[in-house]
Amino acid sequence: MVVIRLKPMGRTHRKFYRIVAMDKRAPVDGRAIEELGWYDPIASEDRQFSVKADRAQHWLSVGAQPSDTVRSLLRRAGVIPPAGHKAAKKK
Repeated sequence: MVVIRLKPMGRTHRKFYRIVAMDKRAPVDGRAIEELGWYDPIASEDRQFSVKADRAQHWLSVGAQPSDTVRSLLRRAGVIPPAGHKAAKKK
């Protein structure tokens, strides 16, 4: 199973993360299938993350499961509709 999760990078006390598609069984710092963006929790609000929306949408369409943090980032980027939105409830 493929998951979309954060891969820790950076140094001690100055972490940043890459948003990656990985095999669920791979270690957190292991090899990624594809890098989809980055997330810097320390940066200012307008420069905090970047996501390749088209590739993230592709991985979601083929069944990749995002982690909770990545899901919230994808909602902020507009890739996933908000939680109470009609399109989210539609099956």
